Amino acid sequence: MKSKKLLWDFVVSSYEVFSYLIFSLPRHKLIFGSLKRLYLKLHGSKIGKYVTFYPGIKISPGTNIEIGDHVDLAWGVLITTRGGVKIGDRTLVGYGTKIISSNHKIPEGHEKIFFSGNEPKPVNIQNDVWIGANCVILPGVIIGEGAVVAANSVVTRNVEPFSIVAGSPAKKIKDRSSEANNTRS
Repeated sequence: MKSKKLLWDFVVSSYEVFSYLIFSLPRHKLIFGSLKRLYLKLHGSKIGKYVTFYPGIKISPGTNIEIGDHVDLAWGVLITTRGGVKIGDRTLVGYGTKIISSNHKIPEGHEKIFFSGNEPKPVNIQNDVWIGANCVILPGVIIGEGAVVAANSVVTRNVEPFSIVAGSPAKKIKDRSSEANNTRS
């Protein structure tokens, strides 16, 4: 039994090292981006076209994730996929952001936390979303189309489409105005 545990630990550690090396490669889309896409597709993931994977991101375990077209994952992004993660087209995910799709259960009474297990819940980030740097997106959250999540926000509940949220926990601070968008031309 002990040798099986050691073998399993070796397999898991080897997988982690290989994954780390793959996602440490530069963001060059044609060469290294294609390698990163292939790595995730071999895990059964769906990866769109023109996804930018900056170096230093972590996607674990690499299954249960769907990434749309023209998505930008900046340096230091961490995505746990056990509960399922969907990232829509034309989405920007800022430096150091963490997208968590599974969390520890809090046991009843005085039961041991260590043995309480995990609770996976899907995260759905819809199209045209901008998530600022160092945000935390918690399990079970839906971020609506066109939403903006300000830097350093902790998203604990759903975000309405075309709204701007900020803070810890993130709260709606305003809607995106069509007037502001027309002044950029």
